[in-house]
Amino acid sequence: MKSVSVRLVGGSTREGRVEIKYQGEWGTVCDDSWDMNDATVVCRMLGFPAALEAPTKARYGRGSTHRIWLDEVHCTGKEKSLLDCRHSGWDVHNCNHHDDAGVVCEIQRKNSF
Repeated sequence: MKSVSVRLVGGSTREGRVEIKYQGEWGTVCDDSWDMNDATVVCRMLGFPAALEAPTKARYGRGSTHRIWLDEVHCTGKEKSLLDCRHSGWDVHNCNHHDDAGVVCEIQRKNSF
């Protein structure tokens, strides 16, 4: 089974523009249909429990030096990877980098009783 890597750019370790490495090349994800389910899958891929936000419109900057790998991503929120989510196809999109998707991931807090 193929695997992909994800990273966050333009923010911090828990928030930023979503970039995905496919066929050895980093690229972005378009925000068409981007929602909390999609963001939660990305956050879990990065080791966080869930997403707090699914920012759109390149809140963390445009990934203009990269190709746009995914568009119309549709996750249920239960997938282990973006590979398991429906999308329009690799390198198939109708958007520009001003539509790059982002995430804000939840930090797991410990109870302080």
